Amino acid sequence: MNIVVAPDSFKGSLTALEAGNAIKEGLLRGDPDCEVKVIPMADGGEGTLQCLIDATGGRLIKYHVTNPLGKKIESAFGILGDGNTCVIEMAKSSGLYLINKDERNPMKTTTYGFGELIKAGLDHGCRHFILGIGGSATNDAGAGMLQALGVDLLDENGRQVGFGGGELGKIREIRLDHLDPRLAECSFIIACDVDNPFVGPHGASYVFGPQKGATPEMIKELDQNLTHFANLIESTCKIRIHEVPGSGAAGGLAGALLAFLHGKLESGVKIVSAVTQLEKAIQDADLVITGEGQIDFQTARGKTPYGVASIAKRYNIPVIALAGSVGEGIEQLYQHGFTAVFSILTQPMSLEMAMKQTSKLLALSAEQIMRIYKFKEGSK
Repeated sequence: MNIVVAPDSFKGSLTALEAGNAIKEGLLRGDPDCEVKVIPMADGGEGTLQCLIDATGGRLIKYHVTNPLGKKIESAFGILGDGNTCVIEMAKSSGLYLINKDERNPMKTTTYGFGELIKAGLDHGCRHFILGIGGSATNDAGAGMLQALGVDLLDENGRQVGFGGGELGKIREIRLDHLDPRLAECSFIIACDVDNPFVGPHGASYVFGPQKGATPEMIKELDQNLTHFANLIESTCKIRIHEVPGSGAAGGLAGALLAFLHGKLESGVKIVSAVTQLEKAIQDADLVITGEGQIDFQTARGKTPYGVASIAKRYNIPVIALAGSVGEGIEQLYQHGFTAVFSILTQPMSLEMAMKQTSKLLALSAEQIMRIYKFKEGSK
């Protein structure tokens, strides 16, 4: 029996590879003769960097960058096994989790550190980039990133504007004379699973600003500033991003990536699936097992298990999902390729206890699944 194990990470507990290996251990306890292939997965958000490094035999490189408030911190990026592909999680340089709740202020926070990571990737010889842009603390439309890469954002006195979404309204000219020339040799794939435009009531500022600390007054000013910046981008780059679906992701960072780096927006699961060659492995499988920390109705909105199940459905391969918590609405998953969804919990326990035992619980659940399959095969 050929089994593909393709889980996401169990956040705060196990990486995707560790979760996959725990499931594999349980499957082999249930049937030592089964063939198990572990393919760590992610959806473009937290954990994507580690997932792709593990899946391709890549390496993690630590690097000091500027955090959202302008302070130096240790961050990291990855180079995949091909030696040419750089993977960056924007949240590791410009993420909301990097600053305290009382420090959140999208008028001031910057993506400069994200640009520094891209430049570091260039310095290491990479010319293909996979960018995960979830979890930002910023609403600067990628201005900080552009400045780190050599773009001059000049005010009425010809001086570089400062950091943050509050500075965008001061920009009078965008100059590309000093833009890093190596960028012209590169391709950028952006993991993005939202369709919000750059500006307007459904844009970056109004939809995502509040969670980043923006007051109603700030939101109005931020949206006006993004509109002003988008107008300048259109006149400079001859590209209109105002209404482009997805351009509002990460406080408008996606829009800057589209306009200046000619990035391409793709589903995070699709990107990871392509790199890991998940579909090729699933074609020859008898069973697919996936999972993550929680599975519920939101899983169908592009989460990792949904992406895995969607591929398996095309080949009529059964899919079993394992989760620490199973929430409401899982019945809708059955029409998207899921055969069954199980919680790995064996008794009432605290979240802390469950997270400490995730590896053990995954292995035990996988073993029970395999014992049922083995009994069924033996009874034929």
